Amino acid sequence: MVKLSVIVPFFNVQTYAPDALRSLRANAREDFEFLLVDDCSTDGTLPLLRRAADGIPGAVLLRHEVNGGLATARNTGLDAARGEYIAFLDGDDWLAPGHYERLVARTEALGCDFVRTDHVRVNGKARTVRRVPHGPHGVVSDPRAAILPAHRTTSVDYAFAWAGLYHRRLLDRGLLHFTDGLRTAEDRPWIWRLHREAESFAAVGLLSHFYRRGVATSLTQIGDVRQLDFLRAFDQVIAETAADREAEVFLPKAVRTYCAIIAHHLGDLDKFEPAVARELKARGAAALGRLPQRLLDEALDAMDVTRATRVRRLRRSPAATKGASAA
Repeated sequence: MVKLSVIVPFFNVQTYAPDALRSLRANAREDFEFLLVDDCSTDGTLPLLRRAADGIPGAVLLRHEVNGGLATARNTGLDAARGEYIAFLDGDDWLAPGHYERLVARTEALGCDFVRTDHVRVNGKARTVRRVPHGPHGVVSDPRAAILPAHRTTSVDYAFAWAGLYHRRLLDRGLLHFTDGLRTAEDRPWIWRLHREAESFAAVGLLSHFYRRGVATSLTQIGDVRQLDFLRAFDQVIAETAADREAEVFLPKAVRTYCAIIAHHLGDLDKFEPAVARELKARGAAALGRLPQRLLDEALDAMDVTRATRVRRLRRSPAATKGASAA
């Protein structure tokens, strides 16, 4: 039986893919499989993946004929995965040797549905340790309880899908697939669903996953319309949380987070193409109008002045006023 399936989407990362592929080779084990998903790359990525599929034990190449984005590529890997455990790696990141063997061993010892791992953030030559924002490491916890408090960063805000390991029972329950077609923020509704519906999780202190920032081809660095998928992602978070049996408990956190992300993008308007900036403001205003207005008031009152002013200004626009809910 395959112990671990690692899903690795690639799209036009020929400069960085060799690091990811070398690290997979250094993590190979006879019961591990590496699902390399080429999302219709147009540079030199595909030849690298073909050689890797022939040379790395357990590597399997899966190809998209049309670019579908990160969420869709991960779903392709999930549909093919045979492992008892599931992990994700992005094609421009890399791992220390033995990372997955240690991670599987710790997860099996804990016996929980999923674990979240610390990681090392890499920006040029700078490296920064990033910790899972959750209590004591190595202790099994209730993921629903870890959503709150609303006013503090918690593990539901640590949304990186690749920073963890997930038991197959979550896949069988339909909890690991991503919203198809989301280009950005695809991990936000995903991590919220995991925390609402999984039964147990833990944080572990491994520092052997290296997350590369500042990649020019990353959507976080590109100001085109695909960036606006964060609105679809958070609309989904709000809708699904509102349907939860404890909606009144969790919605304030979801609304606060949505407002913080909108404020972040409003403060970064210069990076967007002019038409996209206009669309961001129009769609952002409409999103504010759909939120429960009492919770929106509370979220803005809790924000710092700079961010709250940005969001309040947007809230006064006609698109927000037209759709405002009194809830």
